Amino acid sequence: MRWRTILLQYCFLLVSCLLTALEAVPIDIDKTKVKNPQPVDSAKIEPPDTGLYYDEYLKQVIDVLETDNHFREKLQKADIEEIKSGRLSKELDLVSHHVRTKLDELKRQEVARLRMLIKAKSDSLQDTGIDHHALLKQFDHLNHLNPDKFESTDLDMLIKAATSDLEHYDRTRHEEFKKYEMMKEHERREYLKTLNEEKRKEEESKFEEMRKKHENHPKVNHPGSKDQLKEVWEETDGLDPNDFDPKTFFKLHDVNNDGFLDEQELEALFTKELEKVYDPKNEEDDMVEMEEERLRMREHVMNEVDANKDRLVTLDEFLKATEKKEFLEPDSWETLDQQQLFTEEELKEYENLISLQESELKKKADELQKQKEELQRQHDQLEAQKLEYHQVVQQMEQKKLQQEIPPSGPGGELKLQPRM
Repeated sequence: MRWRTILLQYCFLLVSCLLTALEAVPIDIDKTKVKNPQPVDSAKIEPPDTGLYYDEYLKQVIDVLETDNHFREKLQKADIEEIKSGRLSKELDLVSHHVRTKLDELKRQEVARLRMLIKAKSDSLQDTGIDHHALLKQFDHLNHLNPDKFESTDLDMLIKAATSDLEHYDRTRHEEFKKYEMMKEHERREYLKTLNEEKRKEEESKFEEMRKKHENHPKVNHPGSKDQLKEVWEETDGLDPNDFDPKTFFKLHDVNNDGFLDEQELEALFTKELEKVYDPKNEEDDMVEMEEERLRMREHVMNEVDANKDRLVTLDEFLKATEKKEFLEPDSWETLDQQQLFTEEELKEYENLISLQESELKKKADELQKQKEELQRQHDQLEAQKLEYHQVVQQMEQKKLQQEIPPSGPGGELKLQPRM
């Protein structure tokens, strides 16, 4: 299962993706030579999914701001530091009243959404007496002190929160991948414990065979090296390898023509290398591992090429990277199967954590079972009381009939029997 295909980018990149009216940089490429050319309509390019829990709010805010001509003009001229530092947020005071009204409504909707999440979480924990105002403090992408108005403080907090969260998102993905691999190994070992010796040897032999089969793949070119880019140039773009030109390559793979290679465009360059190692049809190839490999390739190239660390590669940065020795004579690239992803100590610690979590879940399950049984007991008791009451009423009615007293109606009125 593919983990994620849309890549994480800075808030600056998200803003750039929404500015569809910007003029594209002309490309001096004869794309008639490119194999299966795909025309790109920049107006139809969707902004990337940042993976943030407030992603939709972030996109909506930027989308509304982009409709204000003044703010749009400032945004086009701003650099990454201006946006990240919060200086651009001051321009919010100059946007139109119509835009501010829309932003106010977006913030109210977001606050309502967060309150609903808080309530749902509190309900699941059976926590009464919720202090929404206090709990809203945990969300740092908006100013909770003024839940009805979108101010410059809100824009500043939103940009800084998105920037900070995205900077740490890759690290979180690596940690989640490591847990995934440890869980795989934990489950494999637990399964082996359930087998007899003969079956266990068969499974271990099969596991070793699949591991070797996976490792038996063609040499993977160093990401971002000349050999790797030339392979893309020849096999993906359908161009003559003898005509390889870095500047033309950059412009060809700047898909949205914005003058940058963003993370999404960069990761697309590694598909040919990844196909050497991973095939979804093969049992021994794990597609989750493929996405981790893709992420590591992209991080490596960004570290080598992205000089100002804004997670965007300019043409100048790209061309300077092609002049380095590493571009022509790179070290060999180690794929995941050549690396130790975790130690035995880390695995044991993780298994202890799993055991603790399982114990907590069992404890909660036992408590829920006791609550269920208590509710059932109370229900049975009420049913018994109801039956007892019904029997008493019937006995009273029968006694009244025996005493020749006309039975009473629901309101206590006498029910007179008609004379024969």
